[in-house]
This record gives sequence, structure tokens and C-alpha cells, in this order.
Amino acid sequence: MNKKHRPLVVLTVFIASMTAGCKNYPSNSSGASSGSGGTSNLNTVPMIEVIYPSCAPAGEQFVNSVNNQLVVGGLNFVASSIVRWNGSDLPTTLDRNSGGGVLTAQIPASDIAAAGTAAVTVFNPAPGGGSSNSWTFTTTTGADNPVSIAVDPAGKFAYVANAGCDGGAGSYVSMYTINPTTGSLASIGPPASSQDFSAGSVTVDPFGKFVYVANTGDYWDDDDGSVVIYAINAMTGALAPVGVISGRCPGLCNPFSVVVEPSGKFAYVPNGDDVTIYSIDPTTGALTSTGGINVEGFATSVAVDPTGRFAYVTAPGPLGSAGNVSAYTIDSGALTSIGTIAAGTYPKAVAVDPTGKFAYVSNLTSKDVSMFTIDTTTGGLTSIGTITVGGGLIAIHPSGKFVYVANSAGSVSIYGINATTGNLTFMGTTGTAAPGSSIAMHPSGKFAYVTNVGSNSVSMYSIDGATGAFTLIGTIGT
Repeated sequence: MNKKHRPLVVLTVFIASMTAGCKNYPSNSSGASSGSGGTSNLNTVPMIEVIYPSCAPAGEQFVNSVNNQLVVGGLNFVASSIVRWNGSDLPTTLDRNSGGGVLTAQIPASDIAAAGTAAVTVFNPAPGGGSSNSWTFTTTTGADNPVSIAVDPAGKFAYVANAGCDGGAGSYVSMYTINPTTGSLASIGPPASSQDFSAGSVTVDPFGKFVYVANTGDYWDDDDGSVVIYAINAMTGALAPVGVISGRCPGLCNPFSVVVEPSGKFAYVPNGDDVTIYSIDPTTGALTSTGGINVEGFATSVAVDPTGRFAYVTAPGPLGSAGNVSAYTIDSGALTSIGTIAAGTYPKAVAVDPTGKFAYVSNLTSKDVSMFTIDTTTGGLTSIGTITVGGGLIAIHPSGKFVYVANSAGSVSIYGINATTGNLTFMGTTGTAAPGSSIAMHPSGKFAYVTNVGSNSVSMYSIDGATGAFTLIGTIGT
């Protein structure tokens, strides 16, 4: 995948800052500076323009879960520059390839063991030199920026992918048990590292044995992302990492999500220009690539019908133009195209109802939902129109009665499904959902969970079986 096709994300501001701070700084690695009388050997006062990451959960490692390395970007760094944490010197290395604009410092685990803040500065020694401006590093009580939630098929556990601060640093997976009576979530323990940058999606396999997290990767460091596999402890719900597939372009490039078909034998990963297909080891959950398919546009989401015979892939077109949905038959995991049909502008997510008769596509830019009937023999799609409102991530109630879409107005839109025609009827809004929020249904149909992007929490709701409306149970931090 050529990264120019990757959709715009919240990293843009951070990347621009890091690019300006790390790739265009004048080299000062020799410590020389120019004065009115010519070149001198005096160090100048350093300046911090960004730190990366700027947060981490208390007691957890960050940056690939192994090294607690803090990256500091700025001006006037030299080989003898020292990063200081609340005034204490840290082991520091100058990245000479950055033109003298990047320092890497090792953070002791004890310094992020408890929630709080720390002042990060850089000191240049004499001759000249001095101390820089201060930046704040925050050690949080939990993970940061929840973007995706999934519930296991037994309804016992829930998992949340947290994208982390700074547009992707410090990505984690939060783990919860679910009270079967009240629907309330209770934290299992500290979040598990996603082992990469920008966790964007979390998926539980159909048998509740494995969790898959798609990381879109570190754009600044040209990281192509990854898919991380975790085993679920059947008693506690805790996750244990058992493997990772690192992104490589061409191949797995900036994966958006992982979709496991109903038999649990195959997984599909939309990652830009194509969808990569994997077989699943039933014992370990390990993924083995069996090929892939190119799509028209770039693939943003995949849905598989309840029988496991058909798959549907959304693909936005050129910026501002209508996108499409491609339909495929599934044979031993392989996908064979059976046609493409137009959707709205920037189709972001597709979902198939529990009967396998209807498909719905949420269109981000046109802020509407495209409706389709499914030929249950061939898998082909037929458009039955669009309905306005919505545009975000989509979920369907287990009963097949309601569709829920996170919309840009900060709430969840409810649609009733006509069981005969598949047409949607707007029933109102319920709950809250910031743009980018994820919605998960409990398999009992009694509860719903919505990630609150930007506020580091998950809202828990009970669901009215007659109207589909949400009633807030409470919120829990990630």
C-alpha cells in the first residue's frame, strides 16, 4: 500500500510537528554556534518542541512494551545534551541522523509507577549551554484515547483498544469482566500493551479464545503497523500476547481491523489497497497469510454474513467522491468477487444483520447510511436507498431489530429495521458518542457499550427491548 492513500487521522498535527522538529532542524551536533565575531565553541540553550510519548499508564511500559524510551524533539541539541526528569539526569542519546534535532532518553520504570506528572527538560553543559523550556509528561491512571470495544461471544468479558496519546504512542488494551445481571464493567487489571503504535481496532474470535488488535503503526517512524494476537484466560479474561504479525509494504500495510469469519478458521484484515487473508491456528490463534485481494479504492472495513459464505468490503473513492461496497463469496477462506455497488461518500463501516438478509454501510463524509438487501443464494447486493444521520461506526442489535450509528453530533442514532424490506426508520438519538466512538452490543441484547474518545472512558448502557433506547448504567475509565 502506498501510504499516500491512508485516510487522514488525528496524527496529522503531531506528525507535522515532529517533521518540523526532527527532520528540518539545522545540525548542531558539534556544539558550535555562530556569533557576531564568527564561529565559537559555546553551546547554546536548547529548546524542546515536542516529546513522544507525552503519557503512559501507571506501572506500564511504553514504546513497543520493551524500553520506556522517551523521544525529545527540539533545537540546539548536542552530543552532551542531557534529558532531565523532574531535574534528575536520564541516560540520553543524540540521534545524529535527525540533524541534531532528536534526543532519546531512558525512563526508569519507577518514574512511571504511579499516576502523576513530570517536568521534562534538556540541559546543555558548559561552555555556554543552560536549561531548556519544560514539557509535561503525564502518567495516567489507565490507558488513553479508547477507540474500539469488543465483547466476547459468551458476554463475560470486554476489551478496549486505546490508541494512546500523541496520535498513537502508548497504545494499550484494557480488559474488563461483565456483570451478567447489571451489565456493568469491572477492570481486570492494568491494560496490556498493544506492542505498537496507534491501536485502532480490537476483535474477539467467535469462540472467545483469542483477541486480535490491529495497530496502524507509527507514521513518523515509517512503521507499517501490525496485528497482535492474544490468548484469553477463560477464567479471568486476562490477555496474554502469543504472537505478532508486523506490517510490511507491500503486504500488511497499516491494518484497520481484523474480522474473523463464523467458523473461526479465517481472518480478514483491510489494510489500504487490499484485504489480506489469514488462516487461524485453532490452538494458538496464530495467523498465517494465505494471500489477499485488491480492492477498488482502499479497504476500510470488512463484514462477513452469519453463514460465513459471503464477505463485504467498504472502499472510499478519491477524496470527496462516492465510495463503494464490494461483495465476495468465501471458499476455504479465499474471496471471489461477485460485484461492486456504489455507497455514499467515504464509506467507513459495513455490518450485516443477524438474518443475513440485509447489509448497512455508514458513510462518514455524506453522513448517511446506505441500505442493501442480500441475495441469500448468490450474496449479491441490491441498493434500497439511503437514510440521513449517522456517519460513524455501526452496530446491529442481536435481535436484528435496531441499527446504531455513532454520529458527528455527539450521540448515537437509532434506526428500526423493517424485517421484510430491510429499510431503516430513524427512531431518534440515544446516549453519547464522540466522533470515532465504537459501539459494542452484549450478546444478550440487554446492554451496550460505547467508547468515549478523548475522555478515556467507556459508557455502559442498558437497552430497552421495545424501543432500542439506551439508559446509562455508568462510565468506567480505561
